[in-house]
Amino acid sequence: MNQVTKVTGADPMDWVKHRDQEVRLADALDGGDGAAMTVGFARYAAGATNAWTVTYDEALVVTKGTFTVRWAGGEVTAGVGEVIYLAAGTALEYASDQGSEVVYVTYPHWLAATEQSPHAANLAVFEAV
Repeated sequence: MNQVTKVTGADPMDWVKHRDQEVRLADALDGGDGAAMTVGFARYAAGATNAWTVTYDEALVVTKGTFTVRWAGGEVTAGVGEVIYLAAGTALEYASDQGSEVVYVTYPHWLAATEQSPHAANLAVFEAV
């Protein structure tokens, strides 16, 4: 991997979609690239939600619309240019009232952390586009 790498949502990536919701995700950088963290893009249609438990630390940077995270302690909504931080072990729901796009950054790699967790079955809701 280069010391400096630029990625965009238009770059060729392997997108996955939620089986029951209009939610699409794609990792732009991950362990396969030699990165120590995962950086990717998520696109949520208006009204789309996704229940999840983060098994990694995650930062969500909103790049379009507004994006909400609900958890046992309440909910937080962020708009363009704002960041939501999620601590590993948090059970939550991602939600978009309007069409939203976010950049996600996870440490360690979200997929590996989820595959090795009690929440691995949650991955079954996603399929290749």
